[in-house]
Amino acid sequence: MPKMKSHKASRRRLRLTRNGKVVRTTAGVRHLMADRSPKTKRQRRRKSINTNQGIVKRARFALSANCNAR
Repeated sequence: MPKMKSHKASRRRLRLTRNGKVVRTTAGVRHLMADRSPKTKRQRRRKSINTNQGIVKRARFALSANCNAR
């Protein structure tokens, strides 16, 4: 049986922290930012952290062949 490969798109977009959280870039910052409030623009610059068990489980499976996964 061949080796299991990690999901390359997930590997570029997601990162797992040591505590098992999933970190990703917040969506909606590419264009049309002139219409948004300064507060919204400021919040979108931060990374989004997700601790939902279903999402964490799927992300860990997608990154499983990667050495970054725990």
